Amino acid sequence: MPKDLQALKSAMLACTLCKDLPLGPNPIFQLDRQARILIVGQAPGRITHAKGRPFDDPSGDRLRSWLAVDKPTFYTDPRVGIFPMGLCFPGTGSGGDMPPPKICATTWRSSVLQALEQVELTLVLGAYAIAWHLPDLGGKSVTEAVRQSSRGDGNMFVLPHPSPRNNRWLKQNAWFETEVIPRIQQSVRRILDTPSGV
Repeated sequence: MPKDLQALKSAMLACTLCKDLPLGPNPIFQLDRQARILIVGQAPGRITHAKGRPFDDPSGDRLRSWLAVDKPTFYTDPRVGIFPMGLCFPGTGSGGDMPPPKICATTWRSSVLQALEQVELTLVLGAYAIAWHLPDLGGKSVTEAVRQSSRGDGNMFVLPHPSPRNNRWLKQNAWFETEVIPRIQQSVRRILDTPSGV
């Protein structure tokens, strides 16, 4: 397994471990060795698979508003990284998208995270990312995981998925947007307002 991030990215883009995926392999991520903010979610959805760019949809619009980051910064600033638990669209099941194949994380995740030496803030979305990055919160409800990480201890925050399907959750848990989002925005602003190398 290569240790250099560029070599890892090339290997991931060429990955065909999951040849039987409904739409075929199409690894999607956004990684640079300068990444200081890392967004970790579940896996690309059908729209992301088609566009080839993560969070280029209403979910992404909400996520960027939570971070107080504009679209050009989100996609072109090398300090913003996106690394889902599964790199490809896993297909659709009866209750939504299928889980990310475990082989993806076991093959790539540790090596990539080790190569990202400048990450200062990790934003964790979804049960599979929670179980990997914050195992003590694994098995808890998303609400409880968000609440327990709401102060950003260890420079990690758990976020609910920003999908419009979570509008009801956000309405029922208004404390997230009034209390937690300002803390996340402060952390993001501190990182992006600091010149690289400082």
